[in-house]
Amino acid sequence: MATITVRDLDEEVRSRLRVRAAENGRSMEAEVRAILEAAVRPSRPERRRAGLQKARALAAEVGGLDDVFANIPPRDDYPREDPFDR
Repeated sequence: MATITVRDLDEEVRSRLRVRAAENGRSMEAEVRAILEAAVRPSRPERRRAGLQKARALAAEVGGLDDVFANIPPRDDYPREDPFDR
């Protein structure tokens, strides 16, 4: 694991960090780790894009999306009768 030293941190920032850590039941160090992890976590569009790329790659392994969609059963029997509506 890496170690980071932050110099010249404003006292107000340190004080707010201490309060935030206490509110979350963490040490200041753990709170800083949580903040940094959240800051560099991939955004929702990045995760969605990665998921689409993975789906395309998997579809390519089986012959492409046309083959995948061809194996989806038709929805001729929709809408079905609600089994709880008796």
